[in-house]
Amino acid sequence: MTDPTLELAATDTGLPVPSDVTAAARGDRAAFERVYRAHVDRVYSLGVRMLGDRVLADEVTQDVFVRVWQKLPGFRGESAFSTWLHRVAVNVILSRRKTAGVQAGRLADDGALDDAPSRPLAVGDRLDLEQAIAGLPNGARRVFVLHDVEGFTHEEIGEQLGITPGGSKAQLHRARMLLRAALTR
Repeated sequence: MTDPTLELAATDTGLPVPSDVTAAARGDRAAFERVYRAHVDRVYSLGVRMLGDRVLADEVTQDVFVRVWQKLPGFRGESAFSTWLHRVAVNVILSRRKTAGVQAGRLADDGALDDAPSRPLAVGDRLDLEQAIAGLPNGARRVFVLHDVEGFTHEEIGEQLGITPGGSKAQLHRARMLLRAALTR
């Protein structure tokens, strides 16, 4: 069990001071703002990577911190605050995806491999890695970000997304192949 007051580093790291998480959990808005400022970029980046849309990621980032504000008094410190926050963010993002019609996205994913260009594009059309990730089908992008960017195991991804570990592996392979194709054009 991790004591939330011992988890965070000194202020010169840019992270909130240890008492900020505890104070924010007690309703201190100034402390919560410091916690927010220390973690907002990471949550936003996760949203962009998982959703592939900066506007939607911005909205989800706000939703994440509203949820954190509501749930922070229940944070028991059994894990690092950043781990807990990451879990809250992933849950909010996945929930948003479901309400936004993930099912429609899955149907569109099925034809993504067929739609991949068969010949290289001109040099001017090359994509950088972030753009290539954003261009992945929804299922492949989620698994790629959770596994290769965030470091989750296939078992953890399976639990989060409601798929089997084998399905996670298949989506990751698909994502890597699509990224390779996109980046070698």
